Amino acid sequence: MDDRSPYLHPQFECLSRSEIEALQLERLQATVKHCMNSPFYKKRFEQIGLKPSDIKTLDDLRKIPFTTKQDLRETYPFGMAATPLRECVRLHSSSGTTGNPTVILHTQKDLDQWADAVARCLWMVGLRPDDVFQNSSGYGMFTGGLGFQYGAERLGALTVPAAAGNSLRQIKFIKDFGTTAVHAVPSYVTRLYEVMKETGVDPHKDTKLRVLAIGAEPHSEEQRQRIEKMLGVKAYNSFGMSEMCGPGVGFECQEQNGLHFWEDYYIVEIVNPETLEPVPDGEIGELVLTTLNREAMPLLRYRTRDLTRVLGRTCPCGRNHVRLDRMRGRSDDMMVLRGVNIFPIQIEKILMSFPELGSNYLITLTTDDDNDNMTVEVEIAEMFTDDYSRLQTLTKNVTRALKDEILLTPHVKLVAKGSLPVSEGKAVRVVDKRKVYQ
Repeated sequence: MDDRSPYLHPQFECLSRSEIEALQLERLQATVKHCMNSPFYKKRFEQIGLKPSDIKTLDDLRKIPFTTKQDLRETYPFGMAATPLRECVRLHSSSGTTGNPTVILHTQKDLDQWADAVARCLWMVGLRPDDVFQNSSGYGMFTGGLGFQYGAERLGALTVPAAAGNSLRQIKFIKDFGTTAVHAVPSYVTRLYEVMKETGVDPHKDTKLRVLAIGAEPHSEEQRQRIEKMLGVKAYNSFGMSEMCGPGVGFECQEQNGLHFWEDYYIVEIVNPETLEPVPDGEIGELVLTTLNREAMPLLRYRTRDLTRVLGRTCPCGRNHVRLDRMRGRSDDMMVLRGVNIFPIQIEKILMSFPELGSNYLITLTTDDDNDNMTVEVEIAEMFTDDYSRLQTLTKNVTRALKDEILLTPHVKLVAKGSLPVSEGKAVRVVDKRKVYQ
């Protein structure tokens, strides 16, 4: 392993487009054949009269039906497995709060490849074996904990499995262990900074932090820039989901010009979420992923529900793996208010553009006199309630900016710092209290 090289796996990271596509076809054909060991896919292929030998080109992928989260729930727990359980060494699952949880199985080879993918991501943003990596993510069934843990270990860094929460302990570890890199969700990074300020810790002077990996919840470019300024680090966006193993699916390089998706592990499609037809590069659509080279539970054309777009297929960093935009929201968390489609990320983008506002906010949807309304509560960065005129002017300016963005006028409430709920996991940004008419 050459610590000076920008590439951990140059034989894969530096493939040309033609080489990437040739490798994808080889692995896709092997994956489809392997999927016939899965009761779910075997039955599905038989129902539509499709055979593995029918997949002769990458374009033939479109002959295969989409796989959905509902498919995973209906085959719970092991109906999608393509290997015997005796060959599987781990499973992860969702909480199952809306029905059966989704279960993902892994063989040892799957786990090794997962660790390699995460290590590749961390190496890409400049981490090396002499770094100290602190993982402020939940462990257990949530893949963010173990995924980053094993990836950082595979890279060779000293790892600190701090887990989620307990900000005072997090800060003590950062100072005492000389932590240089942290993984955390964006909303928690803001909370960590606030505790640093409260305890007199200056992250610029009192820590060795230089790299931050953020993900697991949508965030705007404005929030990323605010985080970088707060901690004096470079913050790199990451993408992962348990159905695709977890973290390590996509990651920004040091150019910070989009998420590189590792196309030797996945085939990326962007489709219109209504028509399910491909959209042109640059147009926003739903991300669909096909796993390549996975043993225990391969997934074909999995609808992620995440909305994004293709930015390009080359990069100054030297990698030709497709670059995708940050996730713009989800096709299933879109808010429809008075006929207008709105995503929470649109609102966050506006709020983060006001330096007077903090990072914690809450969107509440209600029905009043048969009309749907939106209330946006947002904490102010520094309290100045004694200046009513200034508060009133700020409220008007925020309301006007939001109206220009979402084409509706929300009710904006500026609240005291620390008055909104704080989550140690994914932040709850939307509460829908509207009446549902049958």
